[in-house]
Amino acid sequence: MLSEEINLTMEIFKEALGKAAEHLQFELTKVRTGKASPSILLDIAVNYYGTMTPLNQVANISSSDARTLVIQPWEKSMLQHIEKAIFEANLGITPMNDGEIIRLNIPLLTEERRRDLVKQAKNLGEDAKISLRTARHKALDNIKKTVKEGYPEDAGKKKENEVQDAIAEYTKKIDHLVEAKEKDVMTV
Repeated sequence: MLSEEINLTMEIFKEALGKAAEHLQFELTKVRTGKASPSILLDIAVNYYGTMTPLNQVANISSSDARTLVIQPWEKSMLQHIEKAIFEANLGITPMNDGEIIRLNIPLLTEERRRDLVKQAKNLGEDAKISLRTARHKALDNIKKTVKEGYPEDAGKKKENEVQDAIAEYTKKIDHLVEAKEKDVMTV
């Protein structure tokens, strides 16, 4: 019974670590790198007949070249709503509406803006590490509680070491993701 509890604790712990890394990866895709990527528009919602709907559900988003995104709505009546949503998202990009499609020219990043984006990526990485530490704290508390309830102490120590090893592994993974994004952002 106690070993089942420990196994469940470890399972939940490892799942939390995986989710933290996945979330970081998702958030890093939103950090602009100066290249046209539809992912920078992921959080934009458009008023679609009174309902806020994700942009990618009312239009086709593609990149025509390295610095231009093309948004082609499925209904021409959506052009103004899409344009308004992009302005309100405050991306620092001015949409160009030609009556058929909307073009977004992604400006080149200045050195100062690149540094800000690197700071943003590092902050996202630090948030992920905080999630790791929170998961570690919960797992260690559960292990200690289970040891007090009668689970063998040496087996508890082994589980604590497993937790530490997993934390070290995921910390390296997070550092690697942040370093890769930093390299991507700083590449001119």
